[in-house]
Amino acid sequence: MTRQLTLGFSPCPNDTFMFYPLVHNLVDAEGISYRERLEDVETLNQLALAGELDVTKVSYHALGHIRDHYALLRSGSALGRGCGPLLVASESFDPARLRGKTIAVPGRYTTALLLLKLFDPQLDTFIVMPFNEIMDAVLCGTVDAGLIIHESRFTYGGFGLHKLLDLGEWWEQETGLPIPLGGIVARRTLGPEIITAVERALRAGVDYARTNPDQAARYIGEHAQEMSRDVCAAHIGLYVNDFSADLGDEGERAITCLMGRAAEAGLIPPSSVPLFI
Repeated sequence: MTRQLTLGFSPCPNDTFMFYPLVHNLVDAEGISYRERLEDVETLNQLALAGELDVTKVSYHALGHIRDHYALLRSGSALGRGCGPLLVASESFDPARLRGKTIAVPGRYTTALLLLKLFDPQLDTFIVMPFNEIMDAVLCGTVDAGLIIHESRFTYGGFGLHKLLDLGEWWEQETGLPIPLGGIVARRTLGPEIITAVERALRAGVDYARTNPDQAARYIGEHAQEMSRDVCAAHIGLYVNDFSADLGDEGERAITCLMGRAAEAGLIPPSSVPLFI
């Protein structure tokens, strides 16, 4: 008998690229079917905090708040080098000048905001808005700066915005590790057997997608209609890599480091539960 699980991921090209084989039955799902739910990353974070999804993509910041109830999977992560969030403004200046001023951020539980708080705990005036509205808010002067993620890092220059800080670059210089942005988690109550099967199927899906990169083009385009094909390709090339197939030792060290620093700073609750099942 087939077991159906709810599966949340974002409409961003890296997620639709990786999950296409799994949700279209192109890999062995080991008797599990998936009911997909595509939402922006902060909505997925909120759904996971409420415990409403069986398997889902979440920001690593959100993972810090749900790790007692969700186990991290070793496949499907957005983690790497040169791919961190950017702090941008309509003119160039020292980020320290933003203390006490307004910064648009793409969600309360995004890794982008966690990194910004780790970079400078004195930055504390944040306005949460959908990630695709942040650049317009900066341009209109609604906020003093914006924290951008996803495809915005490829397009902000065309809007005349200036990069104040690359948080991924900062993290890499601080730790020597790649930056963990988002990962796939499964509800712990599913049990080790189901969670391990989900992890195997997801790994197979990532491998299939990377081996057959053109098959998901239509599916990706349906959910990324405002992006050009070149921006979609750049997005996938940046966020889908060897860490997406398997975190490996270096990926696990990066996540453990982020969780440790965030807990030490009081930004996530401490936990003694292992990250993985």
